[in-house]
Order: sequence, then structure tokens, then C-alpha cells
Amino acid sequence: MSVWWRQLWWRAGLICGVLCYTHVGYSASGYPQRPIRMVVGLPAGGSTDVMGRIVATRLGDRLGQPVVVDNRPGANGIIGITVAVQSQPDGHTLVMAAGSWGTIGTLYKLPFDLQRDLAAVAFVGTSPYVLVVQSVLPVKNMAELVAYAKSHPGQLNYAASTPGSLQRLAGELLKRNSGIDMLYVPYKGTGAVIPDLLGGRLDAAIDNVLVMAPFIRKGQLRGIGVTSMKRSVVFPELPTLAETGVPNFNAVGWFGLFTHAKTPQPIVDRLNQEVSGLLRESAVRDRLLAQGAEPQPGSAQDLRAHLAREIETWRKVIVEAGIKAD
Repeated sequence: MSVWWRQLWWRAGLICGVLCYTHVGYSASGYPQRPIRMVVGLPAGGSTDVMGRIVATRLGDRLGQPVVVDNRPGANGIIGITVAVQSQPDGHTLVMAAGSWGTIGTLYKLPFDLQRDLAAVAFVGTSPYVLVVQSVLPVKNMAELVAYAKSHPGQLNYAASTPGSLQRLAGELLKRNSGIDMLYVPYKGTGAVIPDLLGGRLDAAIDNVLVMAPFIRKGQLRGIGVTSMKRSVVFPELPTLAETGVPNFNAVGWFGLFTHAKTPQPIVDRLNQEVSGLLRESAVRDRLLAQGAEPQPGSAQDLRAHLAREIETWRKVIVEAGIKAD
């Protein structure tokens, strides 16, 4: 190649690099240029939707553009995730992740790869579950429940939501880690579980700590322990399952924000900064705690690592327990 051609290629490459840099810089400095869409792949009114709306309001204030929640329920959140994956990579479409993201890749054949096609933006919060038993069952802690289950093989049952839910999988993990057997009874929601627990038709259940707390405090149900590694700030007097006989047990619901994988890094960094900042505001923290969620401000890397751990943890449980999608 002649010197003239080498110089031409060098100059063309330099111009291209400058243009690309200028484009990314403009995208970041001018962001956001219009309202931001926050996709929630679950119905309005549920915990993921509520978390999304709390964050959306303050995030819009901080960014100077409205953040509009767009509910796209269906297929265990897969429809909503697909919308985000197919969006423009400019930070104007976010998607709220929920605990089911750790299970859907094993239970379903997905049209995308969660870890490849989406960029982690910011952790929002965690929401522990609680194991409760009916008040007439003669057990007060996990050690007594294990002893009772082993002396009454095949007689205990527990309820949780749909087969692929984290509540159900937490039950399967509990069975594996404690060496007991309980029959899983599927329910479509907590509303149907509580009457059967109170009526003695169910022995145990795993569900949101905020939902179960009033029944525990009234003595209508007995709380055995929360499923997180540390006690819940919502119900601090209740021990963890790890404290009461199941070492290292950890199964919590969680929420986080993701966006298209090719979104410029400066935009992702800006979003993380704003979300982490609003989670430290006392008003936002109080609203999240009122919903049973504990704020978790942190880096995008924290969220990315959490998703990877969740996928690996629940893949093992699903495969070993032979759980199939509904």
C-alpha cells in the first residue's frame, strides 16, 4: 500500500473515531431528550409494579423528564423483557427486573439472553419471604419443624404461588437444605392461601413478610423465620431461618433496573447515580419499606453479579427438583 493510501486510511479512521466519540458524548450529555419508558412485565398493582412507580416518580424529577411506567404483563415477564431488548439503545427504555428473572431462563426457552442482551443499571431493593405454619401445629422454630416433619413423613404440606415462583423454589431449597419432605400445593395468589392456612387446611406457607406479619402478630399464624440471611427491617423480631436451624439459607425477592445492552456507558452511569441517590432519600426509603422492600443502592456491577448468582442458584434447584413450567 502506498504512503498516500496509508495516510488516507489513517485520516478516515481518525475522523470516524472523532464522530463516534462525539455521538456518544452528545448522547450522554443531552440525556434524556424525551420521556423515559419503564417497562414492567407484570400486572399493575403487584409488588414489582409498585416498586417501579415509586422509583419512576422520583427518577423523573431528578432527570427532568417524566418516567412513564408501561405494564406489559404476560408469560412470566418475558413479554415485557422482549420490549426492552428490542428497544433503541439510548437509555429511554428501562425494564424493572423481579426475582423471577433468576428462574425463567431455566424454565422457558427465551428469545433473548438476560445477561447478554441487557445492561444492569441499578439495584432497587430486596423483599424477604417468611415461612409460617398454622397456629395449631406443635412447632415454634425450624428445628422443631424439622423434627416434626421427620416423625410424620409425608404428612406436611406447604403453599406458595405458581410452580416457577421464588416462593415455591424457596420451599424446595428449604426441603433440600433441611432434609425434610413437604408436599407442595400450588395457589394462584396469597389471597387464597391465607384462608386455608387459618382454616387448618394447609400446614405451612412461604410468602411476603409484609403480607404475613399482621397474622403473625395476632397469633393467627406462627412465624418460623424469614428467608433472608439477615432479619427483615419490616419485622425485626422474627429470626432468620439460618438462625433457627438452616445454615446459609437465603431466598429473597428482588427488584432492579436494566436497559438495552448497547446503551452508552455514560448514560448507564448517569442512571445508576440518580437511582442510587433517590434510594437514599428518606421519603423514598419509607415508601419502599411500607411495601416490605428494603432499598439496596449500589453499583450496576452489584446488580449484574446478583442476577448471575440467582440464575445459577435456582437453575440447580429447578433441575434437581424436576420443576417444570406451568
